[in-house]
Amino acid sequence: MFSKLAALTAIFTVLPMFAVAQSGTGDATFFNPGLGACGFTNSDSDPIVAVSSQIFNSGLCGRQMNVNFQGLSVTVTIVDSCPGCGPGDIDLSPSAFSQLADLSVGRIHGVQWNIV
Repeated sequence: MFSKLAALTAIFTVLPMFAVAQSGTGDATFFNPGLGACGFTNSDSDPIVAVSSQIFNSGLCGRQMNVNFQGLSVTVTIVDSCPGCGPGDIDLSPSAFSQLADLSVGRIHGVQWNIV
């Protein structure tokens, strides 16, 4: 009996991590980071990302995300919320954005991302 209860508890503890989309498509912009909603202070050179409130509110602080655009990719860490982002949109640090496009572009459409 105890082992079944322990197994069920473990399953229901892990399930909420998968309730949120683990991948998506949207626009990417960039921002100048500072103290983020996860409590980390970051700079323009850190490979980080802020995600939409819908995604952020599922407790993903510190998780890695792979971002792909036109054959280029960058791996970033989720450190902040982006209240102005749509459900699949992301806001990258300047160094991360520049791995996908020139900063002068400002916004790129159709980036694909997945949380790892």
